[in-house]
Amino acid sequence: MKYTSFSILLVLIVLSSFSPPSGYQPGDKAKDFKLRSVDGKMYSLSQDKEAKGFIVIFTCNHCPFSVAYEDRILALDKKYKTLGYPVIAVNPNDERIVPDDSFDNMVKRAKEKNFTFPYLQDATQYYAREYGAQRTPHVYVLQRDGKELIVKYIGAIDNNTYNPEEVTERYVENAVNELVEGKQVSVPFTKAIGCTIKWKKS
Repeated sequence: MKYTSFSILLVLIVLSSFSPPSGYQPGDKAKDFKLRSVDGKMYSLSQDKEAKGFIVIFTCNHCPFSVAYEDRILALDKKYKTLGYPVIAVNPNDERIVPDDSFDNMVKRAKEKNFTFPYLQDATQYYAREYGAQRTPHVYVLQRDGKELIVKYIGAIDNNTYNPEEVTERYVENAVNELVEGKQVSVPFTKAIGCTIKWKKS
């Protein structure tokens, strides 16, 4: 069967229309979101008028990588919330695939660990796809620039998941410290290490 260049182009256009967003890169403008938090209220970044930026972390209940980082995520929120960069945690997993990541279990986990930050459910997975999240945990450090949110760092929290005392590179801390000091982020991207996001089956 022969294909004309036009027919091949048409197929490529059709296929591309069904492709999910490729995700953000450092320097991109990030979308705000409006998602349900474990307190039952809807939360959006724009409602925090005092924040200079945000540490957005796609994470979940069940993943051992996410669990290993919970105390460090709490520490990040405690340290940087007062400096204008609070943590916002977002669970993107399909609860039908992983029941441990259901909204009810998110509520339980937040109470068990005394989360000091919003823990949101991305039930449609729209924002995980928009941001380009692939793992849990996967971090996006955003900085407010007027009405815009600019992506300044994407990647891992640090370089040692299971041995906090052996961490030698604190990627998120370094990035936020540089932003607080008015500097450019020297390492704007690292590879996120964790469980793959459990995407909805079509």
